[in-house]
Amino acid sequence: MNVQNIMTNLEAKHPGEKEYLQAVREVLESVEEVYNQHPEYEKAKIVERLVEPDRIFKFRVVWVDDNGETQVNLGYRVQYNAALGAYKGGLRFHPAVNESMLKFLGFEQIFKNSLTMLPLGGGKGGADFNPQGKSDAEIMRFCQAFVYELWRNIGPDQDSPAGDVGVGGREIGYMYGMYKKLAREHSTGALTGKSYGWGGSLIRPEATGFGAIYYVDRMVKQNNDTLVGKRIALSGFGNVAWGAATKALELGAKVVAISGPDGVCEIADGITKEMIDYMLVMRASNRNKVQDMADKFPGQCKFTAGKKSWCVKVDIAMPCAFQNELAEEDAKELIANGVKYVAEVSNMGSQPGAIKAIQAAGIPFGPGKAVNAGGVATSGLEIAQNAAHFNWTAEEVDAKLHKIMNDIYDMCVKYGTQADGHIDYVKGANIAGFMRVADAMMAQGII
Repeated sequence: MNVQNIMTNLEAKHPGEKEYLQAVREVLESVEEVYNQHPEYEKAKIVERLVEPDRIFKFRVVWVDDNGETQVNLGYRVQYNAALGAYKGGLRFHPAVNESMLKFLGFEQIFKNSLTMLPLGGGKGGADFNPQGKSDAEIMRFCQAFVYELWRNIGPDQDSPAGDVGVGGREIGYMYGMYKKLAREHSTGALTGKSYGWGGSLIRPEATGFGAIYYVDRMVKQNNDTLVGKRIALSGFGNVAWGAATKALELGAKVVAISGPDGVCEIADGITKEMIDYMLVMRASNRNKVQDMADKFPGQCKFTAGKKSWCVKVDIAMPCAFQNELAEEDAKELIANGVKYVAEVSNMGSQPGAIKAIQAAGIPFGPGKAVNAGGVATSGLEIAQNAAHFNWTAEEVDAKLHKIMNDIYDMCVKYGTQADGHIDYVKGANIAGFMRVADAMMAQGII
């Protein structure tokens, strides 16, 4: 495999798709050496087949707002690779959503799902719909219109979407209700992230954050260190940050910063259970303002407009909000402030320059496709529970999640340990995820 030749061809086919091309390059550069040890991969054109999605659905979503005005959005579903199982990946509702973004996220999803060792293919979807400031009735009508266009192409054995940015339990509920009406079947595995009372798994909303903390705990222990007492900065205050804050508090760490589009909320003595509960209220309000936390707890929190969580002096930084949110200048600020560990909890939450700066400083860096895998792992467990018509307890699900994250960590160490003993977690995650998919594609022939 010649990475540069492949990238040149891709750049010609997909001009301007920066995030997608960046994700592909990162994976190919990581696996190049291993790939070239398998001439059968080259003969079967595994990479050339893998970098292009199986198919992309793009559709118009028409709905009516509370003022009776007709609104039009674009919806998408990228079904990327099904070598390991039915397509699996979240739906994102955000005004920045476009086809290129979803291709990048779907490509990353292939390897993240592979790392869980569950039978899950990779996909991603969403719409350029902005839920912020919308009423429940407007969100319901949009979700119903979105599923009306997509329902024939999803299902537990075909493609099982979940939530992502802008899509939580409420949105999944509205979409599943419409799916059930159209499909005329109670097939709960068609969507994951459902409420517990009608097919959802316990701890699914917390799972991505829980899994991230389990991974970071292993990174810390790898360095003969402890999570207890560590100061953590999180970005965002949605389900992912909420889950991470919950598990961090449980394991003795201190979350001292959360952020939003409006600025950063610094919590000098560490986040409390009451504050974590209030994060759910903030998310449900659709205001998207972290200042609400400081207003609610004025004696314990300090809000600074226009700043990010990375300006706070911490031991551990965990981007939880959006892709490419950690810029090179943010990384340099963290390094100057003495950060000891960085772990992406959002998909590809750091820009390439930030990753290089962190790794060059000798700071352990956990990549999103590994650190973030707890959510999709628990979605896979949810599908298993739906198929068997039973539910594990919260403790049972948490134990299974913990084991999956430990196994993922071990694979990253196995494939990422360099000759000098240094662990390149990015390379390890890419190789481990890629090999399982490539071997499945080889076994299933040229299709």
